[in-house]
Amino acid sequence: METSLARHLMSDDEWAFFDRFISALRAPNGRKPTNHRLVLDGIFWIARTGAPWRDLPEEFGKWSSVHRQFRRWTLAGLWEDIMEALNRSGAVPDALRMTDGTVVRAHHQASGAKGGLRDRVSAVLVVVARPRSTSSSTLTGSP
Repeated sequence: METSLARHLMSDDEWAFFDRFISALRAPNGRKPTNHRLVLDGIFWIARTGAPWRDLPEEFGKWSSVHRQFRRWTLAGLWEDIMEALNRSGAVPDALRMTDGTVVRAHHQASGAKGGLRDRVSAVLVVVARPRSTSSSTLTGSP
């Protein structure tokens, strides 16, 4: 395995934490499990880098297999179970917790809802049509 990837692999203590959750899930087809530690390292590599699945280095296995296992674990609720256990354990300081950005929603106007460009052009025309000089009534108190 490439040394640059080896430094990102999880420690034995970290794997021991995750292994109990993964071992609790049974393969739906009864097949012998793959190297789940390497699959989990691949998933964490994708999460850490933000790279597309197809760019997963071959050292982690076939990208499609790693992605398929990620989807199975997601549908089985594995990530929620892990997060609940981490929150209960107090192992993660409050300062390190983060919000999952996938649940943040934009205002409906940000999605190009009804009106769209026509309303924006109308708003610009209103601003442009405002008087540009200060009226004499506001200057009466000045010396």
